[in-house]
Amino acid sequence: MAIRPIRLFGDPVLRKPAIEVVHFDAELRQLVTDLTDTMLDAPGAGLAAPQIGVGLRVFTWYVDGEVGHLVNPTLQLSEETQDGPEGCLSLPELTYDCLRALSVVARGFNMHGDPITIEGSDLLARAIQHETDHLDGILFIDRLDEAGRKAAMREIRESEWFGLDKPTVKVSPHATGGFGR
Repeated sequence: MAIRPIRLFGDPVLRKPAIEVVHFDAELRQLVTDLTDTMLDAPGAGLAAPQIGVGLRVFTWYVDGEVGHLVNPTLQLSEETQDGPEGCLSLPELTYDCLRALSVVARGFNMHGDPITIEGSDLLARAIQHETDHLDGILFIDRLDEAGRKAAMREIRESEWFGLDKPTVKVSPHATGGFGR
């Protein structure tokens, strides 16, 4: 079990687009294990690799008792939407209503390189969209309307965790092309 420090808002790695995974090897399997262990320990509904300082397109989720992961995701979103509460492990104790697609079809790979398709709605769809956003350097507060963003930023500035020293992490064993560590 490897619990990794979760990067908090303000850490530049959260704003950098992650790069595609090209090696489906033991290091990737360890990354998925670390992401899963860290997410479950936090606890959270999802965790993306950039949130632990690794700039690769990988995330995990834990929704309705199901744990999963996806590598190099692409999403097909429904036109029907949902508006509901959303939070983030990189923005502790912050929850705001966020508009998302009601359902999603996510395609990508598992940690062994096998193609997979995940279909989900409601909370699973929200988690998959949220974590894929992390892989593109987007935080859920970026999707709020202007008033919501201002309120969220005010709450962030007033939080106990804002401005804390950022954790150090080991260098990624994967070629990151300058993204992440």
